[in-house]
Amino acid sequence: MDARAELEGRTRYEAAEVEGRIFAGWQADGLFDARPDAPGDPFCIQLPPPNVTGSLHMGHALNGAVQDLLIRWRRMEGRNVLWQPGTDHAGIATQMVVERELAKEGLTRHDLGREAFVERVWAWKEETGSTIIEQYKRLGASM
Repeated sequence: MDARAELEGRTRYEAAEVEGRIFAGWQADGLFDARPDAPGDPFCIQLPPPNVTGSLHMGHALNGAVQDLLIRWRRMEGRNVLWQPGTDHAGIATQMVVERELAKEGLTRHDLGREAFVERVWAWKEETGSTIIEQYKRLGASM
């Protein structure tokens, strides 16, 4: 089905539907993949990791947009480019969030002990860790 036929009869733009499909196509076509055989010096940015404590804020979005601009520019030059995402470089903010959750249960990290607390932190990370990366992707960031 061509784009015009697909839009016939629609009364509004469904951003999540359209943009998600376009982004998935970009990924399927390998547009964001590193190309080790590309000429010139490799270019890499390690995404300065936001914490896994929730959602992106405007500062994260601005920082991501600037990095995305640099990454896309180097790709257009034909270089081997890698934008490596990461999250929660220190864990301090995540620890605070998990401790707040424990407080709602009337507990502290000391009540749990080190091993059980670390397990709770890892469980939190597994539950929320991909949220920020997925939000960057919804913004169209080429990672």
